Amino acid sequence: MTKAITELVEKFSRNIDEYKNPKYNETSVRIEFVNPFWEALGWDVHNRSGYAMTFRDVIHEDEVRVGHTTKAPDYSFRIGGKRIFFLETKKPSVDLKHDPAPAFQLRRYAYSAKLPVSLLTDFEEFIVYDTRLKPSISDKPHVGRMLYFTFEDYIEQWEFIQSVFSKEAVLRGDFDRYIQDKRGKKPRAEIDRDFLNDLDSLRILLARNIAIRNLSLSKREINYAVQLTIDRLIFLRMCEDRGIEIQHTLQSLLNGERVYSRLVEIYYRADERYNSGLFHFSKKDGVNPDIITPTLSIDDKLLKDIIKKFYYPDCPYEFSVLPVEVLGNAYEQFLGKRISLTAGHHARIEEKPEVRKAGGVYYTPQYIVDYIVKNTVGKLLEDKTPREVSELRFLDPACGSGSFLLGAYRYLMDWHLDYYQKDYEKTGKIPHCPLDSGKRKRKSDPQAIFQGKGGEWHLTTTEKKRILLNNLYGVDIDANAVEVTKLSLLLKVLENENSETLNLDSTN
Repeated sequence: MTKAITELVEKFSRNIDEYKNPKYNETSVRIEFVNPFWEALGWDVHNRSGYAMTFRDVIHEDEVRVGHTTKAPDYSFRIGGKRIFFLETKKPSVDLKHDPAPAFQLRRYAYSAKLPVSLLTDFEEFIVYDTRLKPSISDKPHVGRMLYFTFEDYIEQWEFIQSVFSKEAVLRGDFDRYIQDKRGKKPRAEIDRDFLNDLDSLRILLARNIAIRNLSLSKREINYAVQLTIDRLIFLRMCEDRGIEIQHTLQSLLNGERVYSRLVEIYYRADERYNSGLFHFSKKDGVNPDIITPTLSIDDKLLKDIIKKFYYPDCPYEFSVLPVEVLGNAYEQFLGKRISLTAGHHARIEEKPEVRKAGGVYYTPQYIVDYIVKNTVGKLLEDKTPREVSELRFLDPACGSGSFLLGAYRYLMDWHLDYYQKDYEKTGKIPHCPLDSGKRKRKSDPQAIFQGKGGEWHLTTTEKKRILLNNLYGVDIDANAVEVTKLSLLLKVLENENSETLNLDSTN
């Protein structure tokens, strides 16, 4: 494939003035140079193999927003449905080496998606960034930069580029080994730890203000109010960036006064829309409503400062790609501390006695969760139908941040989707959600799956909610842990959803 690269380099060199003209746009550089560059590295950029969306080598994700106006990286390179790295393209008139904006945009997105490296190119320049580093709007463009080539280096460096970034290199493990070598012994900040630190800072700020402004609240009530406020803000921001809520809903609170009163109005609308325990202001199913948070007093200045930190450019996270598992990992450590009160009703944060005694909170590695789920939930699902699976109940009696329940839920959703797809291939009819025993099928019964863009099949929101409410149960002595688990599971229901899919689902 060196010949193909040589031809691309010569073509760019011959007409470089034309390509560096601002009128030569990003779409053109992708079609003429970037696509053939990556095809030469063995990636099926145009999906000539005809794979379903889940298993395509390259996903074009240019419809997802980052910040106010920019979009997600133009390419997501994958193996077996798992993201490996992002590639963001710009037109050649952009100076990638010295302009910090493209670098921050790429790093913010890849960091949130928990990818170790990602790439930036306009074909004239080829830049690789370490995206494990927490991005800041003040970063210079060289921060996190691992590699820098110009198009004039491609032919000489082609063997190296192939050895790391080709599809074959990724499959061989050479890509991972390269990252590990670059990581070395120097410790890196990881998003889980960064997110935990930000949660801790948020908890301290809220606890101190709520304690001093709400003297009638007990220690338990303050812990409850702080936890729910954090959970709700995170949930609403994630819904905004995923297109489920209107963009900048929380940010609109920065204008004017009575910030918390207006925030509570948003909570009430969310209660009507999502009907979940996260927003619970009226008695439902025998569960007492939340009567504490609607009447809280919180300073406008504090809330405005907090809300600013949830948005670009102050926020390093892109919530549309932030994995729910990152929340769980951070919260697992977060739950090891609690708010206590001094005699003067001032809040302070301290480790729980059981955590001090144990020497800290121990994080449950994802591979252990996956192993246990596969050999418990997985075994029980063998040779069953969705109707038979609906009779099963899975309980975590000490759910903590919900890592095992999340793993079980993910497994159940994948199993159901696979079953329904195979059923559709056999019958040509879209399956409906399983019914309770004794009920008869009707044409109006909700569908279990729907076909989205690119022909990919998805579980409907109705079916995801049915599986969650029917099959999974969690208990914990720590009430805050239960709230965190509910948040994580609710976000898992809404993963890959947007306002369009939610409206589609409501019509089934």
